[in-house]
Amino acid sequence: MSQLPKCPECGSEYTYEDRGLFVCPECGHEWSASKEAQKTAEGVIAKDANGNLLQDGDNVTVIKDLKVKGASNPIKQGTKVKNIRLVEGDHNIDCKVDGFGPMKLKSEFVKKL
Repeated sequence: MSQLPKCPECGSEYTYEDRGLFVCPECGHEWSASKEAQKTAEGVIAKDANGNLLQDGDNVTVIKDLKVKGASNPIKQGTKVKNIRLVEGDHNIDCKVDGFGPMKLKSEFVKKL
């Protein structure tokens, strides 16, 4: 028996496959089986602002000023961030930014060096 993934919306374990899609009977969410297989095979997939694939350990540059809650100054455009780590979620880059410390960034606001 194959192991089907849990629903990404509600976390239900009662998913089933129907014509190349995974379906959740509890919330009705449908998602592509090929995307799920690709994520499982490759880990987290993230693309920068130019569409380049990012990987753990890459160096990136911030492409616009980013306001930071609780900080008096924003992260300036052109700030270099070294040795990123990709994680699941909306803010899919975990890194350390000089002058700000540990931070989570969205991949759409950076470009690969």
